[in-house]
Amino acid sequence: ETQLSLQEIIPLGNSVIKWANAYLLIPLFNFLGKYFVNIGLLIFIMTLIIKTLLFPLTYKSYLSSAKMRVLKPQIDEINNKIPADKAVERQQATMALYKKAGVNPMGGCLPVLLQFPILVAMFRFFPASIELRQKSFLWATDLSSYDSILSWDATIPLISNIYGNHISLFTLLMAAAIVVSTILNGAQMQAGGNNPQMASMKLMMYLMPVMMVFWFNNYSSALSYYYLL
Repeated sequence: ETQLSLQEIIPLGNSVIKWANAYLLIPLFNFLGKYFVNIGLLIFIMTLIIKTLLFPLTYKSYLSSAKMRVLKPQIDEINNKIPADKAVERQQATMALYKKAGVNPMGGCLPVLLQFPILVAMFRFFPASIELRQKSFLWATDLSSYDSILSWDATIPLISNIYGNHISLFTLLMAAAIVVSTILNGAQMQAGGNNPQMASMKLMMYLMPVMMVFWFNNYSSALSYYYLL
C-alpha cells in the first residue's frame, strides 16, 4: 500500500502517457530490476524490449515511406501535367495513383504517432524514477541528473539560463545520433527525387538536434541515454 501511494504522487503524465508508465514502463523496469543490478545495462535491455514490441509499427512506417519514394517520380509527372490551379483534379489523380499502388499516404505517419506516447512516457518516467538516484553508469555519476563532463562558473547571458553551466555528454551523443539518422533519411528522400517543398522540413530536421542539446542538457542523463539508444 505504501509503494502504491508513493507511485500515485509521482507525476507520470495524463491519460495515455500515464497508462503507458503505470502498466508498461514501471512494471517492465521493476521486472528487469530483479535480474540486472547495473541500471545502465537495465535501460539497454529495456530499450531492446520496447523497440522489439514497436518493431511492427516501425517496419510499417518504413515500408510506407519506401513506397512513397518509389511513387515520387510518378507524382512529379502528375504535377507537371496538371496545373496548380486545378488542385482538385491533381489531388484526385494523385489519390488514384495511391489506390492503384496500394499505398496509404498516412501510412508512414500513423505508426509514428502510435509510438509517440512511449517517447513522452519515457520523458516523464526517468526524471521521476527514484531508483535512478545516485546510480552511476560509465561517466554519469547520477542517472537521475545530468552527466556533466565539463563545467564552468562564469554566467553566460541568456545561454546559462537555458543551457546551464555544464556540458552533458549523453545529450551530445543523442544529438549526434539524431544528426546521423537525419542524414541517412535525407539520402533516402533524395533517392525519390528533389522536392522544393521538403526544404523547410529538412531544415527543421537538422535544427531539432541543436534545440535538443539545449533542452536536454539539464535533464536526466538516463533519459538522454535512452533516446541515444
